[in-house]
Amino acid sequence: MNKNRTKIIATIGPKCSDPVLLNAMIAEGVNCFRINLSHGTQEEKESYFKLIRSISIEDIESSPSILADLAGPKVRVRKLDEPIILEARQSVTISSGKRGEGIIPVSKGLVFDIVEPGSRIMINDGKICLKVIKKISDQAFECKTIIPGKIKGKKGVNFIGVTLDVPSLTPQDEADLELALKNGADWIALSFTRSKDDYTLIKSKIKAFGYDVPVMAKVEKWEAVQNLDDIINVFDGVMVARGDLGVELPLERVPVIQKDIIKKAGLSGKPVIIATQMLDSMIKKPIPTRAEVSDIANSIIDGADALLVTGETAVGDYPKEVISMLSKVIQETEKSISYNNKMIAHDTIVSTAGAISHAACTMAKDLSLNTIVTMTQSGSTARMVSSFRPSANIYAMTTIIETYRALSIIWGVIPILVDKYNSSDEIPDLAKNKLREMN
Repeated sequence: MNKNRTKIIATIGPKCSDPVLLNAMIAEGVNCFRINLSHGTQEEKESYFKLIRSISIEDIESSPSILADLAGPKVRVRKLDEPIILEARQSVTISSGKRGEGIIPVSKGLVFDIVEPGSRIMINDGKICLKVIKKISDQAFECKTIIPGKIKGKKGVNFIGVTLDVPSLTPQDEADLELALKNGADWIALSFTRSKDDYTLIKSKIKAFGYDVPVMAKVEKWEAVQNLDDIINVFDGVMVARGDLGVELPLERVPVIQKDIIKKAGLSGKPVIIATQMLDSMIKKPIPTRAEVSDIANSIIDGADALLVTGETAVGDYPKEVISMLSKVIQETEKSISYNNKMIAHDTIVSTAGAISHAACTMAKDLSLNTIVTMTQSGSTARMVSSFRPSANIYAMTTIIETYRALSIIWGVIPILVDKYNSSDEIPDLAKNKLREMN
């Protein structure tokens, strides 16, 4: 059983689709696998769910948990017959409608709503930048090239300062959501979250399919940063998706935003995942850069619940080594943290569960106790205890398999599946017996 407090989420893909390799990655420290629903056919996506579910692990009660990551309304350059070459200061039109000479065609039918002064359009992760000169129509802009380059079809497009009239869930997302739920997803990640209303929408879809799975907001849009407090308040968790976030906002702002999200999510008792380029150099090399290791360590020190690797394991040449390196950095960094001195005091505690959780953490600290046990049905008590970051181990006992699986990505929580009991009087003995069984 992996005892790292900071959890590891690995993206499954072509380079790690072998059961033996997946088991080796779990042995190195993987707590959860992410399935990226942006790529592949429905059959290919379903095969990844089945592959993960087929894995049996000796020292836990079920297969690893699954984070299903919806593609969301990603805007892209439409298919091109040949690349478009842009020169500096060249005038060009961005259009979601007609094609033609001097036009860069983007996702069809897209409506441009509110346009702020100084708006920019970033193509291919910001490698090409256009300044919006004027709005021609609801489907077209006149632009000037700021950073020139070659544009190929299918590359991503980000609109900075432009409010897009796009659905939070595309028809493809709805099909993928149903597929994920039917195949046992434990968390759903919603890409390109913009406001708290997105949570209401996706939860209604999940309930309509007959499920109740927690949803994580991916913060990667400038609107999400503006609406951050509301998003953290309603969603079940937050992911700092630094790829698009670093395109939507100036790169120098991303580290400060990351720290702000971790702090606010922690005070709300919500898990936060840090994603994108954690060990990017290890896609092609077996050793990371010093900067990457420092980035990981700082995320742990700041209080992230989990670290997510994407291309490093999905398409990289060293998926097992990536997880091994993450585990080593987590272990060494956590050794240096005095959690007794770091225990978080929330500004306000507004619930009975919050007050009891805080009291339990304080007692464990004052009496030098190394174990806190929560008996939980929804998982909220375990998440609340975790949010105070106690030095004691947190054992979350539950009779519900879905709760057990969802808790696998929560900082410091060791989920344990226990047999059903008839009354609360049985809980102390049940907990003691389970702890003795686990040595």
